[in-house]
Amino acid sequence: MHELRTGVAFFLFLTLLAGLVRVIRGPTLTDRFIVAQLFGTTGVGVLVLLAADGDRGALRDVALIFALLAPVTVVAFVRFAIGDPPEDSRR
Repeated sequence: MHELRTGVAFFLFLTLLAGLVRVIRGPTLTDRFIVAQLFGTTGVGVLVLLAADGDRGALRDVALIFALLAPVTVVAFVRFAIGDPPEDSRR
């Protein structure tokens, strides 16, 4: 089972590398954002798989923190893409 988990983690890592190409060549800001979300989700998956291969509870904690920070990146992207609201609508 160790080899299977390591193989799946390696495959997920390769998808991260493939996504890096889209970050560099992505035609729009939205494409780059989607890949950033892919990095977060896949990174959590890789960390959970590696944490299951032994007594690595710290990796599971890091995966949980990454998963909790993912919505923050969505909010940051929307604020950046839309811009700040006008002064009179902030009330």
